[in-house]
Amino acid sequence: MRYTDVGDTDCSIAQALSVVGDWWTLLLVRDLAGGTHQFDALHESLGISRKVLTARLRALVEDGVVEKRLYHAHPPRYAYHLTDKGWALLPVLVALQDWGGRHLLGDGTLTATAAPDSAETRRVHALVGTRVPELALPTASEAPRPPLADPVARTPWTVLYCFPGAYAPGTQGYPPGWDDIPGTVGCTLESCTYRDRLDAFTARGATVHGVSTQRPDQQAAFAAHQSIPFPLLSDAALRLTGALRLPTFRAGGADRLKRLTLLVDAARTVRAVLYPVPDPGGSVGEVLALLDELTSAQR
Repeated sequence: MRYTDVGDTDCSIAQALSVVGDWWTLLLVRDLAGGTHQFDALHESLGISRKVLTARLRALVEDGVVEKRLYHAHPPRYAYHLTDKGWALLPVLVALQDWGGRHLLGDGTLTATAAPDSAETRRVHALVGTRVPELALPTASEAPRPPLADPVARTPWTVLYCFPGAYAPGTQGYPPGWDDIPGTVGCTLESCTYRDRLDAFTARGATVHGVSTQRPDQQAAFAAHQSIPFPLLSDAALRLTGALRLPTFRAGGADRLKRLTLLVDAARTVRAVLYPVPDPGGSVGEVLALLDELTSAQR
């Protein structure tokens, strides 16, 4: 349902609310970003009436937020996908999630981690069994690439470790008060430990990728300074973050990923999660142990 009486027609907030001004619409965008595209699957996921879902999808298509793609000709059936305009809403969802997690589910404290028994931790661990959407993230030295193993290499595992931010000396550095935020310290140690133990991951058939919301040039400077041999991917547009509902915090005027690690198989399915990560360097050994457990379970 479109809202027609939104007050000031020159107010961009009012005009945006005319498109996404009810909670079903934002939850629909959330699920589309997460990889749910068919009508029946959306209906089951949201628990929304078919009539309301039809109206919301029709309105989003009319507004250019969603596009229909024919996937079955007879009878005609369509999948629904976000357009670039729709993907641009992901920072809005991330901001809502961050605010809700901090001020409604949390005590208002700014933190880059979470308690092991928190609602946020339960949500992150519920990613096990979820498929990582087919996205391409920018890198500094290459064309955008998926946050999973190189399809040419076809390795059976991808270690996807998310970190708040790491900078090379002499470049734009950490914002004021960074070290006072619980969970921020250790990004360089974590990346360098993955670097030093990369052969152990390769021997287990695993590709390592790091992800942060930094710009690609910042990641490139850090990777060059620390001789990081594996890709660091930029989720500055928050597409992967929003699609998987990864936990974030805000520092220095930017949304940052909290430290966590996903183990993803060749079918793009999350098989294990490490969160929270109180020991950035030690977590690398924990991930190797998880890989061994998963490999043994498959035999």
